Amino acid sequence: MSEPYRPSWRKPAGMFAILALITAWAVMVASLSGVIGALPVWAQAPLYVFLGLIWIWVLPLRRLMLWMETGRWRG
Repeated sequence: MSEPYRPSWRKPAGMFAILALITAWAVMVASLSGVIGALPVWAQAPLYVFLGLIWIWVLPLRRLMLWMETGRWRG
């Protein structure tokens, strides 16, 4: 008879870590809003898009998600 399924603690821990990282990144970007708001509108939009996309590569989200699935930090 097979062993019953036991969910891993890594997935809930990873979810809370991702939420914490997103919150920290949003606070950091929001704290720059005064500086970014002083720029011309044509420069603001690409900067916010860049800041919205860069957190995927800057923060270790890919490795964190890999760890959540496999328990390893590297693929």
